[in-house]
Amino acid sequence: MTAEAIEASPRQGVTAAGDRPLRIALLTYKGNPFCGGQGVYVRHLSRELARLGHSVEVIGSQPYPVLDEGEDLAGLMLTELASLDLYRSPDPFRTPKRDEYRDWIDALEVATMWTGGFPEPLTFSLRARRMLAARRGDFDVVHDNQTLGYGLLGGPRAIGAPLVTTIHHPITVDRQLELDAAADWKRRASVRRWYAFTRMQKRVARRLPSVLTVSGTSRQEIVDHLGVRDDRIRVVHIGADTDLWSPDPAVAEVPGRIVTTSSADVPLKGLVHLVEALAKLRTENPDAHLVVVGKRAEDGPVAAAIERYGLAGAVEFVKGISDAELVDLVRSAQVSCVPSLYEGFSLPAAEAMATGTALVATTGGAIPEVAGSDGETCLAVPPGDAGALAAALGRVLADAALRARLGAAGRERVLSRFTWAKAAQGTAELYREAVARQGAGARR
Repeated sequence: MTAEAIEASPRQGVTAAGDRPLRIALLTYKGNPFCGGQGVYVRHLSRELARLGHSVEVIGSQPYPVLDEGEDLAGLMLTELASLDLYRSPDPFRTPKRDEYRDWIDALEVATMWTGGFPEPLTFSLRARRMLAARRGDFDVVHDNQTLGYGLLGGPRAIGAPLVTTIHHPITVDRQLELDAAADWKRRASVRRWYAFTRMQKRVARRLPSVLTVSGTSRQEIVDHLGVRDDRIRVVHIGADTDLWSPDPAVAEVPGRIVTTSSADVPLKGLVHLVEALAKLRTENPDAHLVVVGKRAEDGPVAAAIERYGLAGAVEFVKGISDAELVDLVRSAQVSCVPSLYEGFSLPAAEAMATGTALVATTGGAIPEVAGSDGETCLAVPPGDAGALAAALGRVLADAALRARLGAAGRERVLSRFTWAKAAQGTAELYREAVARQGAGARR
């Protein structure tokens, strides 16, 4: 941006050069940094924004975000904005005790759950609106991480500062994939009730002044699915922590090991197709086995496939491990796999590539934007094709030279395109544009 483009109101106090550190409220209605893209995004983006010198207050609900610490992160803090935590383990879909209710928002949260809906985007937005209104003047910009709730409408008069919103990808895509996979009308009715909040997100998205997304594919789908004007959307690629996610020759490869990440047993993630591919692969390579970073589902399509193919001893689920353990797990794999039918970006692909581990990935959604060209930085297969997945995995497992070539090229691609430092710089530019636009509007 030019100096002339960033001219602030006296209230905001931004210099003509736009280089004053910003006070940022970063909102996230779910913050688990170990399983699920939203928590990972908040953790790494907040760290890099703080390293740029900005003051970042992450405001999140359960599971609460985990933020990095360090002498260079004095401007980073967490504020817990508690929900009723209705989906917590080990008692999801619980009914709270009477003394847990604090106000009408809590009652709305429970009532929505009782009717089969998912209340958290709406109720978090209402709680955030109340907090931000009470703290008017504390922030230069509010950054919403895909809450898209009614409570965040109304502009700076309602929430005290200009709003920037990240939409990773339209959740309507997830909804349609689950409807397509539903076995009967009862399941389809349940899916429609659960995803009822997407109607709210569509209405809110169309009224947003500034939208940030993570890929060109997501940008087009936000236009097509949500009706957001193209000129309001900016693409800022995210990426990997390339210091943490790096090669380490001291970590030995485990023969036949395939690693994947799957936060939930839903059609979108394509894990059932990877299990089917593993069954095919093991007829020729008995050493082939799969380690899934995520929670084991006791029932559902993946559990049924593991039982059907007799793979109980060949599929392992790991959860709750440290960053260092996770990185070493990926390093130990001969191949990392992203079997998703759709991704708005695919952090697991970028992180695996950053370690120099060879990647097999589908062409679903924005994955090719991250993984690159078939045969150069990865092996690419059509989504939902277990046979093609098995063939590509078998090819990589059998060829050490191919693994080395794909791994080295993948690492170089991430270093040049997908780092959190670059993501923070691009995001901060969008913040300054939002602040400048608000300042110009206030003067008119």
